[in-house]
Amino acid sequence: MASLYLLIPIALIFCAIAIKLLLWAINSGQYDDLDKEAWKILADDEPADINEPMDEEEPLS
Repeated sequence: MASLYLLIPIALIFCAIAIKLLLWAINSGQYDDLDKEAWKILADDEPADINEPMDEEEPLS
């Protein structure tokens, strides 16, 4: 029973810190555009060079 007097305030402090961090993340824009990073990996940043062959193998010597 005596341990509850210590564990309950620690749990309440932990929950308050977690809520504060969640509100900070929401207010700083961390959850604004969740799909952007998922599509960013699929986008081509540099256009492909048409003059360069795709499969260029070096001759074995």
